[in-house]
Amino acid sequence: MNGADLLASLPDGWRRVPLKTTCDFAVSNVDKHSFDDELPVRLCNYTDVYKNDRVSPDMELMAATATPQEIERFHLEVGDVVITKDSESWSDIAIPAYVEGTSDDFVCGYHLALIRPRKDVLDGRFLLRCMQSRPVALQLELEATGVTRYGLPRDAIGLAVLPLPPLPAQLRIANYLDRETAHIDALIAEKERMLALLEEKRAALISRVVTRGLVPGVPLKPSGQEWLGQIPAHWRVERAKNLFAVRDERSDDGSEELLTVSHITGVTSRSEKDVYMFEADEKAGYKRCMPGDLAINTLWAWMGAMGISPLAGIVSPDYHVYTSKGGLLPKYVDLLCRSRPFVAEVSRWSKGVWSSRLRLYPENFFEMRLPVPPHDEQLEIIRAVETDQRKENALRDSLQLSITLAKERRAALITAAVTGQIPLEEMTG
Repeated sequence: MNGADLLASLPDGWRRVPLKTTCDFAVSNVDKHSFDDELPVRLCNYTDVYKNDRVSPDMELMAATATPQEIERFHLEVGDVVITKDSESWSDIAIPAYVEGTSDDFVCGYHLALIRPRKDVLDGRFLLRCMQSRPVALQLELEATGVTRYGLPRDAIGLAVLPLPPLPAQLRIANYLDRETAHIDALIAEKERMLALLEEKRAALISRVVTRGLVPGVPLKPSGQEWLGQIPAHWRVERAKNLFAVRDERSDDGSEELLTVSHITGVTSRSEKDVYMFEADEKAGYKRCMPGDLAINTLWAWMGAMGISPLAGIVSPDYHVYTSKGGLLPKYVDLLCRSRPFVAEVSRWSKGVWSSRLRLYPENFFEMRLPVPPHDEQLEIIRAVETDQRKENALRDSLQLSITLAKERRAALITAAVTGQIPLEEMTG
């Protein structure tokens, strides 16, 4: 069903109208580059719109330049609505934000479309809610074209059908939704803060136990490594060269399970990723990775993109794969890779011309010094972290479900209000 079909039944006095009859709109071509012969501007970019319901010059904005003609055409005014025009996912098409502040140099950037409602017939805040409603959003999602990247044709924006009540009703609905969504957003923010605290607690626990162990008050000694500080007196410190060896076995035909390595999830199957990632057609010559191997994403290791593989597969030839010589248990190594002090040390050993293009090569990795607890203590550390995680996972799942339900309620409320399913007399306050 097309989203416009969901607008078939509207209250008396409401109309169904194409967006182009109530708005002016344009697709921005102002990119992020700066040129000496252009004027300085501050860009409202894709992420500014995607992450916020409202945008203004008070935000941290990207500095760029534009021609006088571009500034005139794409200058953002209070009451405008900006939407995402391009994305790697069709569901991220036409995400809107309302412009609630302006300045002479505030300009709509590339990959966005600027929509300016005609104020005598359409309120900008009501337009924002229309764009957030399922009937309108679905129309634009279905019009997006592409395979690995989606784009919204300009004409499709103008043809999107909007519900149009009289202007006083629009203002009442907009005020009502501002109040109600503010309450829901505050609840979501609190739940997300609790999730962040859980993650902070998890990270702090891992960082502590992999470098200090589980027993408080145990005698300590200097590790000789700034990132480690003091460690239990009976632990050893070893060069990574003594703990790992390079595995450089290559796939004959590339038919094995393709693995990926990120700083968020560690080593996982590529098939588990639901976002677009480049994948080569020919994988013969990819490196084999066995369960328990340490796989390091050479380019992003400085951000923590490394970990122990839970399954057999192949990784990009640009990655490096290491087997353990037995001093460290694989699960302990995986925890070590998730610890903040270790990731900071990896960053120090990563080399490159630009800070964002550092690489961790084997010769540098092998020079790193790592803590080596006795095997029985490594097992205790692993079990303690797993026990803690089992307790917290239930709370985390509950919080995530609560957030999902709140977002669904928010979306349903917006759709109901802008399509007239909520009587105006109920929108008090």
